[in-house]
Amino acid sequence: MIFSKTPIRPFLIGGVSFFLLSFFLSCSTPRKLVYDNELKRLRTMSENVLGLHVDEFNNYTGRPASDGPFNASNNKAFLVENIPLFASSDDNITKVYNYRWWMISKHLKEYDDIEDQKKYWVVTEFFGIKPWASLSGAITCPAGHQFYDVRWIRDPKFLTSYADYFMKGSASRLNQRENGNFLTYLSRPESHHFSSWMIDGVEAFLKIHPNKTWLRDILPHLESHQQVWDSLFTVAEPHSKTDGMYKVLDLYDGMEFSLSAVLGLIESKGAYNLYTHESWKDYYLGWETTNRAAQSMEAKEFPTAYRKGYPDFYLVRPSVNAYAYGNTRSLSNLYKLHENLERDKVVQEKVKIYDQRAKAIQGNVLNVLWNEEDEFFNSYSAGDNPFGKADYEARVRESVGYTPWYFNMIPSHENHKYEKAWDMFSSPRGFYNNAGMTTAERQHPYYNEQAYAWNGRGWPFQNSIVYKAYANYLRQYKKDVLETDRELLYDYIQKLAHMHGTTQLNIGEWYIPSNGETFGGEQDYFHSTFPDIIIEDLLGFKAYHEDKFTISPLLPEDKWDYFFLGNLRYHNHDVDIIWKKDWEPEVSGEQSMLCVWVDKKLVQKSSKLNTSLVIDLDNLKP
Repeated sequence: MIFSKTPIRPFLIGGVSFFLLSFFLSCSTPRKLVYDNELKRLRTMSENVLGLHVDEFNNYTGRPASDGPFNASNNKAFLVENIPLFASSDDNITKVYNYRWWMISKHLKEYDDIEDQKKYWVVTEFFGIKPWASLSGAITCPAGHQFYDVRWIRDPKFLTSYADYFMKGSASRLNQRENGNFLTYLSRPESHHFSSWMIDGVEAFLKIHPNKTWLRDILPHLESHQQVWDSLFTVAEPHSKTDGMYKVLDLYDGMEFSLSAVLGLIESKGAYNLYTHESWKDYYLGWETTNRAAQSMEAKEFPTAYRKGYPDFYLVRPSVNAYAYGNTRSLSNLYKLHENLERDKVVQEKVKIYDQRAKAIQGNVLNVLWNEEDEFFNSYSAGDNPFGKADYEARVRESVGYTPWYFNMIPSHENHKYEKAWDMFSSPRGFYNNAGMTTAERQHPYYNEQAYAWNGRGWPFQNSIVYKAYANYLRQYKKDVLETDRELLYDYIQKLAHMHGTTQLNIGEWYIPSNGETFGGEQDYFHSTFPDIIIEDLLGFKAYHEDKFTISPLLPEDKWDYFFLGNLRYHNHDVDIIWKKDWEPEVSGEQSMLCVWVDKKLVQKSSKLNTSLVIDLDNLKP
């Protein structure tokens, strides 16, 4: 074999300059060796870049200290060993990806539970222990997002322990503290203080790290977790349009203040007479306004209609109902994995029951929340609200209306009926804005991105849901995926990455979609995903319970020259993926190739980036 050397040249990634000695093979050399050599080079480079980035992040000033054992003294080694390595020709996205893993490592916390006399790993959202958190400091609101990101860590102990804590540990039994932040009259366990899709998150985790022994133990507790949602958070009014559907307050759906609640409150009389088209901003637009509501005549006349000025007004939203669908569908899927499925009639019955319940939830969402005229999933006021107008449909498009696609709730044969909703995703009249996605349609007269509310202001929590929903729509439903479709997803992801800043990167609570330069609120805040957006939504790594995975990128062909995703632990195998346009610069002609390695063996390749590769791990066994 004849090797030809190229000169030493600078290689830039993430703002860091590397001088690499690149070796390229002559035309007579087997191409496989070219691919394998490039895998070694990119893996080494990505480790080095990650290390340099972590050094930079550890030197950031004014940042919250770590909640757990991973800090500047040891986080570099932990991250290099445990996270999927990533590098691309987009320096900014590469750096934000590494930053988000650095941020995540600071939220992995060891908790000594005095109630259980056990140690748990939990994942925090804020740093420290907030009054609205569980006693461990973990908060259920972002837990679904946390499961989707943390599942990619090579060591599964963090999420098995986190699930144990919320599903069968003290958090599943202890009631949430009724302190000054408890703005509701509904007592419930810490595990149900906010809406979540944690059971679905457990299933997503088990698709990466299968563990039938642990699953057998946790399954009854997953059932009990959903039964609490069923008993406390469903409408109980037989003659109501929303009877049996899932309900929640804005606050406990992670939304603080929404336009759908505003419209329902305005239509209500009696206890909620103070909310009018002219006055609602004075009483339901940010936390400073609820104090005014608390002093109102209505609050004094109807004291149980409010909690410290916050209206006890439940909504039947696409979000919480989609979460319930995801959780219930996952219970059916997980019982299908039970080792006694073939011979245990009880297990078979559970598969059937949860499948039927998931279909019933799906039917309610499609039949009740879909509005034919608006071509969107809207929110209703709960039919059993003791105060306020029941079963009122809020005619405003909010980003939560995309949540059904996050869980693939739309029947494939009916896609044509619902897909028009995505027209608003790319429309300046809808959710598209200069700096990022909005949470309410811009054309609505009450749209407001300046207030601390979900009336238009951008929230990474919702970016994470809607981007996955859109990626699912393109892969699972859209007949012909156009380059403009891929470019729209990439545009949104790039804007989200840009919002992290350029000097000291940060992820916060919110941003201003029209002209936002950075996030506001908390720093290093674990309330959304980003690694999962890159790995699953953009690059298309789809996991299964079966011993297989697929790769179907939605990355536009003209955006990157290459990407590397490696060190990914999947079903006890190591997976590496590279796509490059130009593997051998000295050789002319088209060289674009997408390559997949399993346990360092090249197992699949395609000359097309936007393809779908199926890797069957069973066929790779000797």
